This record gives sequence, structure tokens and C-alpha cells, in this order.
Amino acid sequence: MDKSEYIYGIRAVIEAIEAGRDIDRILISKDLQGELVKQLYDLVRQYHLVCRKVPVEKINAITRKNHQGVLAVLSPITYNRLGELIPSLYEEGILPLMMVLDGITDVRNFGAIARTCECAGANAVVIPERGSVSVGGDAVKTSAGALLRLPVCRERNLAAGVKYLRDNGYKIVAVSEKADINYTQVDYTGPVALVMGAEDVGISPEVLKECDTFVSIPMFGSIESLNVSVAAGIMLYEVVRQRLIANLEVI
Repeated sequence: MDKSEYIYGIRAVIEAIEAGRDIDRILISKDLQGELVKQLYDLVRQYHLVCRKVPVEKINAITRKNHQGVLAVLSPITYNRLGELIPSLYEEGILPLMMVLDGITDVRNFGAIARTCECAGANAVVIPERGSVSVGGDAVKTSAGALLRLPVCRERNLAAGVKYLRDNGYKIVAVSEKADINYTQVDYTGPVALVMGAEDVGISPEVLKECDTFVSIPMFGSIESLNVSVAAGIMLYEVVRQRLIANLEVI
């Protein structure tokens, strides 16, 4: 991790939050206590920041400076919220396309998906606050800079975020090898959110409950599933194909 990517020390992190710095996550030593630490936790709750209690050895592995048990990892981007982005897309008359990633933890897959999303004209990538990769320097590099252009919405409750999309007129399409409907048999010419899960566990049950359409990509080999970034690319360009045939604006 590059030194420019983090801030260490209790008071320095508090000042960074109050100054409005874009913070990806905060690491706090498990045993840390005191009035300043309480103030820090209050700010974490106030600004809805991702905070993880970790063994002090984890912070020591990042820096041997006098971190006082607190380290903030800075984000190269400003995260968006669906509640702010969705109304603006409708106001601009954009036919929206969202990519929802549930539990994707591999930075390379995340970067590759973001790159394809940007090329395909998707309007945002949606990820959960926890149990997911976040936008760090490695992810930006893997995405060939796409993550600096493509809005990323990070939701505290991903299932609630998907429900919000559905309530706002989006067709929620879950991609799973267990689905019976071929992905080409669904109409993607309206507002669409594609939901992809991790390759090992798939889409979580909570998010699946909020999906209204379930599709699969045909498999003919002996391997049971595609790489998630490849599957995402196939889905994105089926949306593009249908919209171009229908003479709709892709973006």
C-alpha cells in the first residue's frame, strides 16, 4: 500500500473525516479505548464510514509509524448513493443500466467488470459496504482507469438497494447457472439492473429475494461456471445488442 493512500493516528484520522476526505475504510485496534476513540466512533457512525476492528498486528503490517492503533485507508474516488444517483438519471432522460455485484472480492475481477461496464455505457456499479472488494489503487489500475469515470454506489444494505432499484422501475435480472431462462430470452430495453454473485457462493439469498428475473448463460463444457467478469461482459453486451436493434440510446 502506497503511503499516500492512508492516514494514521487517532487525531489525524478524526481531522481527515471532519475535512471531508474520501475514506474507503478505517482500521481500529480491537483493544483501543479512550475519549478520542469514542469521538472517532461517533464520527464513523455520523458519516456512515466502513470501520473494522482488527488486531494491532494488521495495522503494524501496513505501517510501523506511531499509528496509535488507528489507520484510515483513503479512497481514490467519491462513492455515490443510489438514492442520489437514480433520480438524476431519470431527470436527464437516460435509459439506465446498472451492474450490481454481490460479494465480489477479487480485485482483478472487479476491475475487469468495471472496465467492461464503462465500455458498454453502464451508469454505475453497485457494491455492498462489507464482504466486497472496494475501490483502491489496484482496482483502479486493473480497470484501466474506468473506476475514475464510472460511478460506484456503495450500499450499507445491498438487498435494500436492489429493492430501491426495483421500486423505481428497474427490471432486476439475477444471473445464475441454476436459472432455467436463457439470458437472450429476456427483454433488456427498459431500465435494467444486472446482478452478479461471487463465483463460489453466488448471489446471497437476501438479494435474490429482491430479483424478479433469473437467467443463465448456456454452458457446454465440463467446467460448471464462467469467470464472473466474463459472464458480466456477456450480459452487458446482450443489453447493448438489444438496445441497438431497438434504436435506443445505449447511454
